[in-house]
Amino acid sequence: MFVAVLGSAVLHASWNAIAKSIPDQRVAAGLLAATGMAAGAVGAMVLPPPDPAAWPYLAVSATLQAAYLLMLVQAYRFGEFGQVYPLARGLPPLLVAVVSLVVLGEALRAGQWVGVVVVSLALTGLVFAHGRPRAGTGVGLAALTGVIIASYTMVDGVGVRQSGHALSYAAWLFVLQGTLTLLISRVWHGPGFARALAGSARRGLLGGALAATAYAIVLWAQTQAPLALVSAVRETSLLFAGVIGVLVFAERFSGTRLVVTVLAVAGIALLQVG
Repeated sequence: MFVAVLGSAVLHASWNAIAKSIPDQRVAAGLLAATGMAAGAVGAMVLPPPDPAAWPYLAVSATLQAAYLLMLVQAYRFGEFGQVYPLARGLPPLLVAVVSLVVLGEALRAGQWVGVVVVSLALTGLVFAHGRPRAGTGVGLAALTGVIIASYTMVDGVGVRQSGHALSYAAWLFVLQGTLTLLISRVWHGPGFARALAGSARRGLLGGALAATAYAIVLWAQTQAPLALVSAVRETSLLFAGVIGVLVFAERFSGTRLVVTVLAVAGIALLQVG
């Protein structure tokens, strides 16, 4: 299980790298959404429908997830992969913990408090790893992406419990989110969208397949081990993203960025299991 979730982390970082490698972010979002939509459609046909109480949550989550994917690829357009990815993925667990404490009144354990402090310091270090961030570096878009991820995470946390069937909820979420993202990407791109999709189809569909596989592995792992442990191991994707940034995109990965990335992974793990 541990090796499988590590593999899922590699796949997650990899499909994000593919999204960055596609020159037109509208095409990248459209292709990733199309693959997820196709996978979701298969599940929607064979699984029982979600309980009616879950549909409002599905609608809100699909809207947020479409915004997330479009915002993410836009952040990759301007920012370094090794900085955007850890910031976008590291911020949500911190925000969810803070909201749970302040809004929901859930008490944090001692280890989680340490995690809050460590993640906060690590993400601050990521932002300033190469000096004061400048406009047009994607840092703001990455942070906004993290806020959106935290938002749909909390919506889905309620919605999936209302659905009566987690896999059915996920399938319909893929269908709704994929449809909405494709429509927005088409309008945003304008004429020639289908031709542009065809030009990057191989990379985009591969990225979508990796994303679906990574998600399926995590779903399976959650039936074999505690959810918090699975989530903590999955966050090693931040480290793999740093390696990909160096090897694929020839980005600088200074000692400072290495340290703060490791701290971010450790802090997120504490938030999950502390």
